[in-house]
Amino acid sequence: MPKQIIWSPLSEEDFAKILKYLDSEWDDKVSNEFIDLIDLIDEFLLQISVNPRQYPLIHKKKKIRKCVITKHNTLFYRDNKKQVDLLRIYDTKQNPKKLKFK
Repeated sequence: MPKQIIWSPLSEEDFAKILKYLDSEWDDKVSNEFIDLIDLIDEFLLQISVNPRQYPLIHKKKKIRKCVITKHNTLFYRDNKKQVDLLRIYDTKQNPKKLKFK
């Protein structure tokens, strides 16, 4: 049975920041391409909800897994008993030192 995906406030904020950045710095075509990625992200989230352990564990102690969506965007999540917590949607063009998990 698929687990429920819970978006953290930080993951929602990440998503909004990516959209805002694309909208302000790039033309509509690039923003629309990212919005088209929403379907792709939904597919990845469905896969994760069915089989959360399919992507690599990157932080054993915190049980954080990494799912690369595109070369510029990566999902970080944690598998719990009843749900999957989506922790971050990280724009890989950023400084990796900015990547924090709460």
